[in-house]
This record gives sequence, C-alpha cells and structure tokens, in this order.
Amino acid sequence: MKTRLLAAAAPLVVAATMVSGCASMPAEAETEAPASASAVPAYSGPFAQESTLPFHAPDFSTIKDSDYQPALEAGIAAKRAEIEAIADNPEPPTFDNTVVAMERAGALLSRVENVFDQLVSANTNATLDAVDTATSPKLEALKDRIYLNDKLFQRVKAVRDSAEGKALTGEDAMLLETTYAKFVHRGAELDQAQKAQLKDMNLRIAALETEFSQKLTAGTDAAAVTFDSKDQLAGLSDADIAAAAKRAADRGMAGKYVLALSNTTQQPALSQLSNRDSRKKLFEASVNRTSHGGEYDTTAIVSELATLRAKKAKLLGLPDFATFQMYDRMVTSPKKAQEFLNGFVPPLGATQSREAAILADAAKADGIARLEPWDWGYYAEKVRKAKYDLDDAQIKPYFNVWNTLENGVFYAATQTYGITFKRRTDIPVYHPSMRVYEVYDKDGSPLALFYFDPYARPNKQGGAWMGNFVEQSYLTGDKPVVHNTLNIAPPVDGQEPLATWDDVTTMFHEFGHALHGIFASQKYPSLSGTETARDFVEFPSQFNENFATVPAVLQHFAKNAAGETIPDALMKKIEAAAKWNQGLSFGETLEAAMLDMDWHTLDPQQASQPPMAFEAKVLDSMKANGLETGLIPPRYRTPYFRHIWSNGYQAGYYSYIWTEMLAHDGWDWVEKHGGMTRANGDHIRATFLGQGHSKDYAVMYRNFTGHDPDLNPMLAARGLTAPGE
Repeated sequence: MKTRLLAAAAPLVVAATMVSGCASMPAEAETEAPASASAVPAYSGPFAQESTLPFHAPDFSTIKDSDYQPALEAGIAAKRAEIEAIADNPEPPTFDNTVVAMERAGALLSRVENVFDQLVSANTNATLDAVDTATSPKLEALKDRIYLNDKLFQRVKAVRDSAEGKALTGEDAMLLETTYAKFVHRGAELDQAQKAQLKDMNLRIAALETEFSQKLTAGTDAAAVTFDSKDQLAGLSDADIAAAAKRAADRGMAGKYVLALSNTTQQPALSQLSNRDSRKKLFEASVNRTSHGGEYDTTAIVSELATLRAKKAKLLGLPDFATFQMYDRMVTSPKKAQEFLNGFVPPLGATQSREAAILADAAKADGIARLEPWDWGYYAEKVRKAKYDLDDAQIKPYFNVWNTLENGVFYAATQTYGITFKRRTDIPVYHPSMRVYEVYDKDGSPLALFYFDPYARPNKQGGAWMGNFVEQSYLTGDKPVVHNTLNIAPPVDGQEPLATWDDVTTMFHEFGHALHGIFASQKYPSLSGTETARDFVEFPSQFNENFATVPAVLQHFAKNAAGETIPDALMKKIEAAAKWNQGLSFGETLEAAMLDMDWHTLDPQQASQPPMAFEAKVLDSMKANGLETGLIPPRYRTPYFRHIWSNGYQAGYYSYIWTEMLAHDGWDWVEKHGGMTRANGDHIRATFLGQGHSKDYAVMYRNFTGHDPDLNPMLAARGLTAPGE
C-alpha cells in the first residue's frame, strides 16, 4: 500500500486499506541517474495543478484511467528533482531549507497518489492494476532515493544537532525528530554496499506486496461459491437469495446462485444457512482461497515476502521485522505486544470452552454429533435468537444506510462537536452510488469535504477503510478531503438499502477515522490527522463506535420505513447479545494478531519455511495454550491476510485490540464526565482527535483521560473476566 488507507477490523470489515499483478521490476527504477530540475519532463495532465473544485477535490469528470501512469511518473520525477535540490543546496542546512523544504516537496505526486490509491482499491480494473504493478517499485525506489541519500541525511542530522534544532518546540520539534527517525529507520546509517542491498530488497518487497494484493482480489472473486438450487440457500433472506441469483446471472449462470466471499474467514451467510453441506462448502471455499495451487495461490509470495522482511531487519541490525516496524509505535516492542495479547488468553480460552459446549449441545439437537468450524456461526446465531430473541430480519429494517449516515453518524458528530453537514451534488464522484458532503465547523466556516462509498462490488477490495484525497496542512493551505469506503450489500432492484448492526458499527468506526482527518489542525502534512502510529490511529475510530448506542443518537436514526423508532427492548437485546459469541468474535481477531506477530518475529531461515506448515504450528501452539483454534480459525489465514502482506499492518494487527482497550477506557471517561456533551466534544478534539502526531501518543492519551490506559473497561465490555480472577 502506498498511502494511508485505514482499514476496519473485527467485528468490522478497514482495511484497510486499503491492488495485484506482476512481480517483475523495471530496470530503470534502480539505474536511473539522479534527476535535475531541468531533466524533469513537462507534465500538463489533470493533476498538474490543484483542482479548481471546492477544497481542491479531485475532478473525476475529467480524469481517465490512462491519466494515472503519466501523472504518477511525472510526480515521481518532480519529487526526485525537488529532493535532489534540497540535498545539493549550497547554503548551510537549516530547519526551513531542509526539513520544511522536504515537507513541501512532492505536491504533484501526493495529488495523484491520494486519488489513484483509492481507485485501485475501491473501483479497480485491468488498466489500473497494470499501472499499480508498473509504478509500485518506482515509488519504493523514490523512498530509497530520499532516505538513503547521505547528503540529505547529513543535512537533517546537522539541523538536529544544531542549536537551532535543539531550540525547536511543539510541532517543529516533532517534525525534526520524526524526520530524523525515518532516515535511520530506512537505513541512512548503512554503508554504500548495504544501501544497495537494501534498495534491491525494498524494490522486490514493493513488487510482491502489489502482486499479493491484486492476486488476492482476483482470487477472492474467483472463489465465489455457486449453488444449483434455491433450496441450498435455505435460511437466507429473500433479498439475499435474489442478490445471489443476480450475481450468478451477471456471471453468465442464469438459474444458479452465487455467494461472493467477504475478505474474512467467517462469512455472513454461515450464521444463516440451515443446509449443513452448504455451510461446509462456503466455509471451505473461504479458508482454502489462494492457497491450493493455481493462478491465484499466494503462498509463494508470502514465503518470499516474510523472508525478505526478516533479511531486511537483519541488515539493519535488528532481531526481526516486528522490531523494525515498531520503532515509532505507542507499544514499543514485539515483546510488549505479545505480553499484551497473551494476557487475554486465559479469560478468552475459558469463554471459548464454555460457548463451544453450549453450541455442541445445540448441534446435537439437530443430530450433529461433532461441532465443526462451519457450524459455529450457525449455532451461535440460533442460541443468540433463542436467548435474546434476535434476528437480523428484525433489526435491518431500522437501519437504512443513508438515514444511518445522515441522522446517526452525522447527528452524533453534530451534537458532540458542533459540526454540520450539507450534501453536495455538484462534486463529481468515481462511482454513482457515492455521496459527497461539505462539513462546516462549529462557527459555520467550511471545514472539509467528506465522500461516502457504501456498497460492495466485484472490483472493490473487501473490508472498510478511510483515506484522504487531500491532506490538511497549514503549510500548504489545504483543508481535508476525506473518504470512507465500506462493503455493505447493495440493494436489489430498487429496494431500500439496509444495513446489519455490524454495518452500522462499521459506519461509526470509519467515521471516527474521518473525524481524525476532518479535525486535523497541523502545520505539516506528515504530522496531520491520521498520520499517526498503527497502534494509535485505530483509537479514534473504535472510540467513535460507542456513539452508535447512545440512546439519543439511536432514537434519531434507528427508524423503519414507517418512521417507527427501534423498540427499546430490541436495542437492549442487541446490546446484551453483543457479549455473546465472544469466543468467535474476539477469538478470531486475537488469533490473527498473534499469527501476524509470530510471522514477523522470525529470522530469515525460519521465515522461508512453507507458510501453511508454519501457520499450523502457530495454531497448534495457541491450542496448547487453551484457545479453540480448531473450531475458530484466525479472522484471516496467512494466504488471504491482506492487512499484513500488502496493507501496511505487518507486525501491527495487534493495534486493533490495543486501540480497542484505549477506546473502552476513553469512553469510560466520557460516561463518568457527563456523556455526549459539547464540553466533552471540545475536550476530545483538543486532546487527541484534532492533534494528529503533534504530541507523544501517551501524552495525548493522558491529556484526554488523566491516566494511563486501563484494560478493565474493555474486559467488562467484552464480557470477559480479568486474567487471574
């Protein structure tokens, strides 16, 4: 992944972010001579200047697929020349002519990358995939030209060591420190031979990450499951069956039914299909995608990627790739992350065992002697319905997609932060199902643009994510242009667009990311908004999920077509049911986080072993420690774990759990201080939501709550007992 596309996780769909093809590496990416300003080719395409639309929003009415590659290549050349000019500046290095100048460099590249990365993730095609394959190595090579440029590094180091550098404060000091740290992190202190080796590794890694993402997108689509008769889909709603029939017809199989795969191991239909053979067929298609040979198999890519990452860490003098990744995190080492994750194993293992026994009894009533992983979701839903009298068919009519957005998500933000929203129908979009809104600050001044792309389609990556078309920065004078992307099942034949409760939670989650970008108030682009560490950036999004269940918010948006508000009794059942099935909902996420960390704490020899054999060992170890990995596989198995192989979450998937802890603890503070009030909204915005990376993460958190993070509110919210209790 090139730019920050922030993906959602359990029980949601992010990322992220967040793309696939050929692993070949263009020779010129490594061998081109340094560009001078005079050598930069002229470029006059649609990205040459800032858009004339409000907020410099991209003008999709004028951009063609064929525009992206020349724009990206022109942007790479221009930024390379700008960086060379900074490095070659004959004037003594200063904060302004070196560090701030780097912040200004690359305006053209940022304009096109911010748009292209969203298109290739949310609305891709063969042309865009080919552009991605061609340009990814060149973009990686550009990073090396910057951070392995010794003249440039020496200038940055000189500023850091100077009286001027030591006297800097606030955002200036943070920019200098993070810029210097990036150079060291990217290998600036290596010798020339080591730098050449690192460049080769980085190019190959970039090509492999792109190939993995593209292959997974295509492979997931190809693994969609075909059923011959409507009877095989018994248990699904009429709307879902109609959608499956349409999907089959669109694929040239009229009369059949196709269930597309979501990006996660568990599939939504598994909780509804009453035909056990159909459940097994769907589950096996999910867990076996891209791993059993053929054109979509990703395991060879995984093996090479894991090995290269481990070798890269060794080259940089580090024990493993996780240590390399965590240099700028709130959690500072793999050991601390693993200790944090392992702390959940005792209470979660006990919960899984208890729930497995309940589900096994329910399955026996249907004549099933042995509970299997494709049975868990189905019987968990049956028990949930029996225990809480809940059914998605009861719930979905109250959650019209657009009403949820405008009268739920937006309403909560208005009540808490004082901002308001107005739909703009004059701003072009890249897909007709999207909507655009202008956001106004509490004083009525224009604050941002917000795009919403809600529905699943075959050429969209799975999951949900947030990103920026335009980054906020006082240095450049730009206000934020933010987008949220989801994968809600689209309405069929003009029916009302309805969302599940998980969809609703995802909408609030992604808008938390959006608020992090909308409220950005930083001078420097690299410190603005969501430009924060992986294990902090998910905190605002998970925190914002809490607003979905605030009674005043629910009563404002949870209405059916007749205008009737969701009954209190039904909502109480939803909230009570949220603590049921934690064995699966939390277990699959914890397992995925542990699998990620295990992959990225390997040495090069260990990393080169067959991926599925390594995964089996990891899952066996988890099982020996008390987790039900046989019944509950990880949320993503290795061959389709996009977050860690192409979306930038490598050695960072734990961050969803870490930031969930922050979110529950933070919401505990809100409830103890009066709830959803404007005063609290101002405090939230002033302490972390509008702060970007202008301060240390632990300092921002303490400024918000007055204390260090506390695990207990999360354990209570999950219905788990604290370790040792």
